[in-house]
Amino acid sequence: MSFLGLDIGTSGVKAVLIDGEGKALGEANARLSLSRPRPGFSEQNPFDWWQAVLKAVDNLKDKHPQAVAAIKGIGLSGQMHGATLLDADNQVIRPAILWNDVRSAAECAEMEKALPSLRQIAGNIAMPGFTAPKILWVKKHEPENYDRIAKVLLPKDYVRFLLTGTYVSDMSDAAGTLWLDVEYRGWSDDLLAVTGLTTEHMPSLVEGTEPSGHLKDELCRRWGIAQAPVVAGGGGDNAASACGIGAVEPGTGFVSLGTSGVLFVSNEKFSPNTEGAVHAFCHAIPRTWHQMGVFLSATDSLNWLSKLVGQEAAALTKAVAADYAGPGEEIFLPYLSGERTPHNNADARGAFVGLSHLSDAKTMARAVMEGVAYAVRDCQRVLTDAGTGIDTLIAVGGGSKSDLWLEMIATNLGMAIEVPEDGDFGGAFGAARLGLIAATGADPKAICTKPAISKTIEPRADLKSAHDDQYRRYRALYGAIEEARAQ
Repeated sequence: MSFLGLDIGTSGVKAVLIDGEGKALGEANARLSLSRPRPGFSEQNPFDWWQAVLKAVDNLKDKHPQAVAAIKGIGLSGQMHGATLLDADNQVIRPAILWNDVRSAAECAEMEKALPSLRQIAGNIAMPGFTAPKILWVKKHEPENYDRIAKVLLPKDYVRFLLTGTYVSDMSDAAGTLWLDVEYRGWSDDLLAVTGLTTEHMPSLVEGTEPSGHLKDELCRRWGIAQAPVVAGGGGDNAASACGIGAVEPGTGFVSLGTSGVLFVSNEKFSPNTEGAVHAFCHAIPRTWHQMGVFLSATDSLNWLSKLVGQEAAALTKAVAADYAGPGEEIFLPYLSGERTPHNNADARGAFVGLSHLSDAKTMARAVMEGVAYAVRDCQRVLTDAGTGIDTLIAVGGGSKSDLWLEMIATNLGMAIEVPEDGDFGGAFGAARLGLIAATGADPKAICTKPAISKTIEPRADLKSAHDDQYRRYRALYGAIEEARAQ
């Protein structure tokens, strides 16, 4: 038996095959492009997701035909919040509006005004990244498209529809729409009504470990699969990644340094903190929730600087690590795409402060790395305010390849960070585990275990005071800059 995980990311689709013991058998990738038609807009063509899925699985079939033929379960992971609009003929109405699109800030305020109990029901602040305010934006600015809406699907759930013919989502991904009663794990009529929709416009809901349908016959023939595999509910990208990294027990968490940054912790109960812009969502496994602090530009900040100065990001981090002795004069605010946690400000912007004639690419890179570490610390602060403690923390994402970056974060959080052995334990791997569980009925916590750890990054006690001082300055800058921008 083998199991397939598909992760519908922003920059690409990843397919991972595992065996019945959870061992990786193979993987394939297909790139995706992003459209930014106006400042603050971020869109993709849903048909491109499907073409990328076909390309990735076709690639796996070419390299591992016997393992693909033996697939018994498929799991799905994907970028959250994307609004994929289908008409009554199941045709895509317009490009999908993505998680990092901030056009609907005004609609967020309208939602909260229209339903004062919104935060209590949803467990989250209305943010432009979420799905519901995007629909209000479409209603206001594209009424002809709004009137055609028959179904609203999240990115991975549109792929599910093409895989199975079913309209289904899972609890963790649905929690990011702002239409879910997160504590009770069901669609909220009151939240839907604010956007003029009903449950008829929504997919049905299953837990991430439960079956949602079976692979269509024509796809089974295409990939040489004799018996149609079950397709699991799956999960939003971070919840699926948590299943891949073993962060399913209360208090277990991970820090992700990808395009965006995430501090994730699993909870045994629903624990919102809307004042701190904490994301409080359902987990991909039953009777479990999770919290996240999310900021939108982690490695994206370093990639931005890399393009600006004409040096590779890896070379910049290596130069900083060569003689790092703590914070310098330069401070960087990583709000290049606005911000979620803790400010919930789509209009926030990045900034360098403390530049001098001595500032260069290396010192600016150091400030960027530190700024991202302070953004993670901000996330920890508001999670602590919600009464949440993190017992163990594992690093994932491309930025975790830098020991110095992880050391900065460990020092600021005051806790060690574990680094897994080489391997991909992200969304696609977690999705494959969910596919295994749905197909076999295995205990989720017996399957979603922690990987072997290659090393542990400890905090630098000798730099703690310097980082504390710099973090205080970092926190003060946001308010001062926003006040100046408002004048």
